[in-house]
Parts: sequence; C-alpha cells; structure tokens
Amino acid sequence: MNDRSPAEASSGGMQLIENLPFETDGGIASRARIGLLVLATDFTIEHEWRAILGGLDGVALYQSRILNDNLITPETLRAMEPRIAAATDVILPGTELDVVAYGCTSASMAIGEEKVFARIRSARPTARCTTPITAAFAAFRALKARRIGVLTPYRADVNRIVADYIAARGFEVPVFGSFNEPDDGKVARITPAAVRRGVETILAEAAVDAVFVSCTSVRLAHAARSIEAETGVPVTSSNHAMAWHALRLAGVEDQLPEWGRLFETRIG
Repeated sequence: MNDRSPAEASSGGMQLIENLPFETDGGIASRARIGLLVLATDFTIEHEWRAILGGLDGVALYQSRILNDNLITPETLRAMEPRIAAATDVILPGTELDVVAYGCTSASMAIGEEKVFARIRSARPTARCTTPITAAFAAFRALKARRIGVLTPYRADVNRIVADYIAARGFEVPVFGSFNEPDDGKVARITPAAVRRGVETILAEAAVDAVFVSCTSVRLAHAARSIEAETGVPVTSSNHAMAWHALRLAGVEDQLPEWGRLFETRIG
C-alpha cells in the first residue's frame, strides 16, 4: 500500500511544500532605478559610481555595456550612436527605469546630447536622460560657475570638439589642459596623483570658478573633496557629475558632503 502524499510521491520522497505565503516590498530599488550605459573599454565608471551610490538605501544601479573602439577619435565616438538603443533595451527589459545615463563624455558631444537622448528614449521613453556633459552643465549651474577650467586625456581633434561644445553653451574656458592620450585602456591607468597635478596646473594658469575633468575613464571622484579643501575651487568630473545628476533626476536629494561640494547642491 502506498500511503505517501502526491507531493511526496512526485518528488522521490522529498517533502515538497508549495505556494508558501509571502509579501513584497519595494526591493533594492525602492527609491530609484538608475540605468548606466558603460563603454566596453571603460575600467572606471562602475567603480566610482558604486562607491558614490553604495551608501544610499533604495537606490539601485543597473548597467549594460556598449561596443566602442579603444582608440578615441571623432569617428569612433560617432560610430556608437546606432548602438545606444540596443544597449539601453537590455537593462531590465520591460521594467521602467527612472534615469538612463550614457557613459561617454566625448561621444555625447561628438554625437550631440539630443541625439543620444533620442536613442535612449526609443528604448525607454519614460526615463530621464543624462550624459557626462549634460551633467557637467547642470553642475556648473548648480555651483554658479561660468569660467571653467577643463582637463582631459584626449588628443587634439577631440579636445577641439570639447572646447567648442562647452563654449557654445555660454561657458568660458580660459584654460584647457590635456594628457593627449587616445588609448582608453591607458587613460584608465593614469594615476590619481597625476590627475591631481593636472588640476593644480589648470588652477595655476587662470582664475576659474570650477574645474571639470572630462572622460569617464579618469579617476577623480575619490579626490574631489580633498582637492576642493586644498584649493577652495569646486572640482568635478564626468563620473562625479553624472552620478550626482542621475541621483537628482531620480528625485534623490540626499546630501553627500564626503563627495565634495557638488553633492551638497540641488539641480539649479
């Protein structure tokens, strides 16, 4: 005689308990779901963003990678435009994102912010959008900065795109410095000490209201507060500004003074 229950019989003697009661909450993204498009060659942005966002309960970061060339030229930057929508689409398919951030500063200018936003919104029509340069402009306004010192790793033709783009938006660029290194992998290995020296060189050459370090591969975020304390001048970078902007666009207004002056401000 077989007196085992159907569940026991169907599971080889293991007791199977189904339909256990449960409840749900907002999950790890109860306050904000932020999507980030990371360049295939980028070593840095995820590391800095996880550090900045890591202490915020209910704020979740979801990334995908977008194919790009390791050599940064105007042509390789513009080649990314048709890939943006597909890279956006694979982040939590079918789930609404509060913000989608495109993680390439120079491409945002070479392609144009509005074209980047259009590609993102073709996949996520309700998401707020940002890029590093979009975030930088928002940061300049929040910091009431008009005269901007710029530091990049780019070669001359990319630097011209950056300088012209910033100036065309009504900001002055009295001093512009560059490491002139087109290899994205090598840029990611530029030491924080070298970046700090670059910022100090910028500040020694002209009076500016803020310094912007352009490129998501460059490591600046962890040093921003100490540089500001030493120089008295606000400092931000592609990763630093875009993390702040993404949070503010998502409605997260937490003050994070450990990350520098910008993280004590709201969008202006």
